[in-house]
Amino acid sequence: MWIAELSRRTDVPVPTIKYYLREGLLAPGESVGATRARYGEEHIRRLRLIRALVEAGGLSLARVRGVLAAVDEEERELHEVLGAAHAALLPEHLVAEDTTLDRVDRLIKDRGWHVDTGSPDRVLLAGALDALERVGYHLDDALLDVYATAADEVGTADVAHLPSGEDRPRTVESTVIVTALGAPVLLALRRLAQQNASAERFGHRH
Repeated sequence: MWIAELSRRTDVPVPTIKYYLREGLLAPGESVGATRARYGEEHIRRLRLIRALVEAGGLSLARVRGVLAAVDEEERELHEVLGAAHAALLPEHLVAEDTTLDRVDRLIKDRGWHVDTGSPDRVLLAGALDALERVGYHLDDALLDVYATAADEVGTADVAHLPSGEDRPRTVESTVIVTALGAPVLLALRRLAQQNASAERFGHRH
């Protein structure tokens, strides 16, 4: 397909596509003559991924470059590449209290989760717990364990629904998209469930 069709199928303007090509975020198309090139389905997938990261994920192009580098990594184990992609999607500056980090590490150990000791998601969780403490709300171990159980089920389902590892780029791309765009789905479902639980406990069914 020509660049005009690529733009039409991805809703990405032609000037933006050309910018991504210049910046190396999008691989060149197959050259046809001095000024024209043909593009394939792989370009559609890459543009949709970039668009998801920029528009829905809110990432800068510099951070998008880091995610794409993880997506394109071919020498490392797939599990390590997925971890690198996750890390690229996290906020740049994560802080948490040491005691809260210890609490998170105990949770991980108690649940038997296989998590890298340097995973920044540990700090992300600990920082979120610290934020609750600062506003006077202690999320106790019982409720945290309920959250962890739900997260365990969701995480297992996410990985089970990924494409086969034989299609490495598609598997990593799918993981990045689910990580970047799946959180709002979970948040909305949680709020809907809270509304239902609140109606059953405090209100009246309609």
